[in-house]
Amino acid sequence: MRDSAVARNYAEALFAVGERANASESYGELLDAFAGAATADLRIKLMLESPRVPKTQKLAILRSALEGRVPPAFLKWVEALVRRGRQTILAAVSREYQELVNVKLNREHAGVTLARKMDPAVEADITRRLSAALKKQVISHFREDSSLLGGVVVRIGDTVIDGSVRRRLQQLRRQMLGT
Repeated sequence: MRDSAVARNYAEALFAVGERANASESYGELLDAFAGAATADLRIKLMLESPRVPKTQKLAILRSALEGRVPPAFLKWVEALVRRGRQTILAAVSREYQELVNVKLNREHAGVTLARKMDPAVEADITRRLSAALKKQVISHFREDSSLLGGVVVRIGDTVIDGSVRRRLQQLRRQMLGT
């Protein structure tokens, strides 16, 4: 089975546990923090990924670090992940889990590229309009790209909506050249 499918299975299992506890969002935050620590801290990463560290020792370290700080069901899930040697796909599991939470909460992430930094009111207006158009709560991630000249480019999943001046000029050029 491919890692993405395995990651999705683990995410779905944790999501089901989170739903039963009415805590799917908080489990997502815990998973995100745990995956982030496992990626960012070299000592944690090496301990989790090293075949030289026995699983029993990994479990003992994780139990002492997490017990009392996370819900028991979350800790059991982490232990199951390590027992099966799947801790190397933790980041992928976290991404899959966040997708499940986004579907549940009717949320969509949008990458919004602008030619220059806009004031917060304009950014809020763009987000509000995207939310209305998609009939979902949109979480916008803004960035600047001076090559756009003006306008906006929005990426939602695989869909790109290009309303940039650069694209409009390219279309005008093609029309004028007859191509």
